[in-house]
Amino acid sequence: MTGSDARLAADLAERAGALLLELQATSGLTGKELGKRGDADSNALLLSLLAEHRPDDAVLSEESVDSPARLSADRVWIIDPLDGTREYGLTGRSDWAVHVALWQRGAGITDAAVAQPALDTVYSTIGESSGAWEPTTLPDRPVILVSDSRPPAFAAAVAEAVGAELRPMGSAGAKAMAVLRGDALAYVHAGGQWEWDSAAPVGVVQAAGLHASRVDGSPLIYNSEHPYLPDLLICVPDRARDLLDAIAAAQ
Repeated sequence: MTGSDARLAADLAERAGALLLELQATSGLTGKELGKRGDADSNALLLSLLAEHRPDDAVLSEESVDSPARLSADRVWIIDPLDGTREYGLTGRSDWAVHVALWQRGAGITDAAVAQPALDTVYSTIGESSGAWEPTTLPDRPVILVSDSRPPAFAAAVAEAVGAELRPMGSAGAKAMAVLRGDALAYVHAGGQWEWDSAAPVGVVQAAGLHASRVDGSPLIYNSEHPYLPDLLICVPDRARDLLDAIAAAQ
């Protein structure tokens, strides 16, 4: 990992998060209008900062027109300026995030950060590079996190197979970081996603030693020509086989 890139990812995610909190507090906007403004303003800030600090790198952003030039680039920043736009627009929700990740040719996601501004927290590959994950807490009954709006059709069967409770939550980043903290056994998704939804969360959790893959166990590949990456399993490493087997049996 490149320390300076990891630090930049964390700084950018933190600064975009601060902007989003300020916008919530002062704009007078709510709901979809607030979410739309947050997406645009956070994206503009991140693009400006990347142009300043990494002018030769390519960028893939949810909120910008994709450029085929990134396919020949050796370094591509994959960003989601506001993951959980719906939750951001709702009063009292903390399950939204800012994602910043760096993909490098031949190495995949090397540096990443996920900011959860409402929790005043930034998770990054700076402090999660040991690969020796240990939970700080564990729920009495295992929890599997799923999308608030699009839970997988097989989720209930998988939860029953491993004796877990299903719990909905917004933002892919928020769900992934809950697994990192030890608040949940796993995060399972199969309702359609794009690379910017998972790149930064996957970079952070893999650096910490958690399991992250497609729901069939295959690797997550980034900077593809069509950046659609529809499904995801992030989980405690020693339960990955159980969960993958349960998913396969339930489909």
